[in-house]
Amino acid sequence: MYINSGYLNNSRLPFKDKSKPLIVGSCGTYRLQTVKKMPTWRPRGRLDYQLLYVVSGKAHFYFGDEEQTVTAGHMVLFQPRQEQHYEYFGADKPEVYWVHFTGNNVKNILRKYEIPLDKAVFYSGVSAAYAYLFKEMINELQTCHTGFEELLAMYLQQIFLRVQRVRQEQRPSINTHIQEEMEYARRYFNEHYHEQISIEDYARSRNMSVSWFQRSFKQIVKHSPMQYILTIRMNNAASLLDATDYSMSEISAIVGYDNPLYFSRLFKKQKGISPSEYRKLGLKKE
Repeated sequence: MYINSGYLNNSRLPFKDKSKPLIVGSCGTYRLQTVKKMPTWRPRGRLDYQLLYVVSGKAHFYFGDEEQTVTAGHMVLFQPRQEQHYEYFGADKPEVYWVHFTGNNVKNILRKYEIPLDKAVFYSGVSAAYAYLFKEMINELQTCHTGFEELLAMYLQQIFLRVQRVRQEQRPSINTHIQEEMEYARRYFNEHYHEQISIEDYARSRNMSVSWFQRSFKQIVKHSPMQYILTIRMNNAASLLDATDYSMSEISAIVGYDNPLYFSRLFKKQKGISPSEYRKLGLKKE
């Protein structure tokens, strides 16, 4: 059996630390060769998170009454205080890396990289990069050179990022027809932004349900239809403030607003300053 591991401050105790967004507490690897069986059972879990990566072979995890065989190319995430029950068998020739981590922003970081929180086991793919990053974390915990804690968090986030890439590549590609339909909508909004646009009427005119259109537009353009139109209006308003002497009422009407006060509020919310302040800044630059 091969074991290699490193622990923050040489402590093997589980811990919860909210002083930083992400803190790696320990990291290691197991490779069963001669040992027949290696069980782990923590009925009350741990205070920190644990991520396990099966490099080769397979491992057996138990969630309640259900046994799940986890094969190479999969990871398992245990959240704080979640029961941990799993076994390695020598006959399965498992090689597994693991890392424990905590922090004050862990859930948001996991969501950012699309690490699932609603299921423990997920596909990550098999990559030599994972093993390299786990080994680097072990080394940093063992040597404790300057800045090692920051490097540990960076290495772990690189693992998260690689998982995100794999998961995104697995998703079915967006239908070409949908892309063309959303591009048509984007061009329409660019040309008619100054008019009173009803998203509901537009969707119906293209034989689409409103909810499907809004969801598809945001998936491709990364903004909702109304956010996209608002951005076009405010960007064009900013250009008019820079390049013309039009009054606020005139600019408001040009970009599609009958009420200058409402336009001014939207502009300030979008740009951080009022239209008049924006114009003054532009004049100062000249």
